[in-house]
Amino acid sequence: MATHTTDDTGPGRERRLSGRQGKGFIRPLLSAATALLVAGFATGCSALGGSLRVVWEAPVDSSARNYGNGAWLVGDTLVRSRYDAVTAFDAGTGKGRWEYAPPAQEHICAVSRRTADSVVLIVRGPIADAGCTTVAALDLTTGRERWHTPRTAGDQAETFTDMVAVGGRIGVLRDADDRWALDTRPAVSGTKALRAFDLRTGAPRWTAAVPEGCVPEQVAAGERQVVAVLACARTELRLAAFDPADGRQRWTAPLGGRTTPVPDGQVTLRSAEPAVVQTGGTTEGRPGAFLAFGTGGEVTARIGTTGGYGTVQAHTPALVAVADGRLYLGAESREREAYRDRVVAFDLTSGSQVWLEDVAVAGGLRALDVTAGRVTVLADRGPRHDGLDELRVLDAASGDEKESIDAGLDVDRAQGELADLLVHADLVVAVRQDSGMHPFSVYARE
Repeated sequence: MATHTTDDTGPGRERRLSGRQGKGFIRPLLSAATALLVAGFATGCSALGGSLRVVWEAPVDSSARNYGNGAWLVGDTLVRSRYDAVTAFDAGTGKGRWEYAPPAQEHICAVSRRTADSVVLIVRGPIADAGCTTVAALDLTTGRERWHTPRTAGDQAETFTDMVAVGGRIGVLRDADDRWALDTRPAVSGTKALRAFDLRTGAPRWTAAVPEGCVPEQVAAGERQVVAVLACARTELRLAAFDPADGRQRWTAPLGGRTTPVPDGQVTLRSAEPAVVQTGGTTEGRPGAFLAFGTGGEVTARIGTTGGYGTVQAHTPALVAVADGRLYLGAESREREAYRDRVVAFDLTSGSQVWLEDVAVAGGLRALDVTAGRVTVLADRGPRHDGLDELRVLDAASGDEKESIDAGLDVDRAQGELADLLVHADLVVAVRQDSGMHPFSVYARE
């Protein structure tokens, strides 16, 4: 998903933040207490100067689920979604701006991982009864639905991953299909299961020309193309690209045999522009690769999860980013008894390594963000073994270090694993999705 960015309709960073399963309904309250302002400064300065302070933290989430989760920055508005609500905060102060709750206690099944024109798509519905039956366009500046449209839901085995996407002034959804759904619910032909709508009005734009015998199971969208993972003849996975203007198929490319009932864990869409797919590697210790595709469907880069750069932490979404034609990865190296975590940048037109920078002791790399030509890294600060973290900023083009700040805090270990790291002006936002954790912790660089 990653789901974030400030109106990122272009070929910016992509992250995957999604999941499923669970029951119940507890809606968070939006009030003056929504953000807990934290007093005091985090101590510590680095050789390059600077420090961090905690500005505010969202209240601890006591009932999180592993579906419906997302996080976005739109201007100075920080937004999070969970299974029962979408909540917006002032990024600088933590003051609540608005809250959206689905009607009739429906659940939010899935969200688009990107924004376009300050809009995200959400999929909602009575999961236990009829499934995920409605797609709505939510304006993140107001918290109001711009439009909504019916969706054909599948059986309870339906995957929520990349169910909707936005880009190129359209919203794209995938219906459940009659080839994989059980007979207990209505479904549509796979060749009619990928539909696009005008993002502003909700007017239908097209139904994609999905090849006969194939069904879409993940979708991503950009300004210049829509891409989808297709399952074909129940045995093969393909990547297909469609014209965002009319849904015409441009190309398809093989992704290998289908080894699981659904492609979750086998194939992950990382980007629409350029088209980047991760095959395997979503479980720690399992091999995999990142494949980049050109405008005609040719493979332009294949980057393995292991190589001279070490072992890529591909199972951690917060350590994978695509931005400006490059792939940025967190990796672990064990060379001559020197265990280090590093960030590696690859050119997606050739697959060549552009630069590599050691940033932490092994196991210390927490998350990375690529924004405005800078790679921001949160990591354990290393040989002092005090459990405190360090914020490092690298030049995205060269890997040269531009800034190093001692956080004076244990951002990750004390609060839970990070789902994402967002950067806005002088603010750094740690994003979490687990119960018992602050979903947002916002830090200011000084």
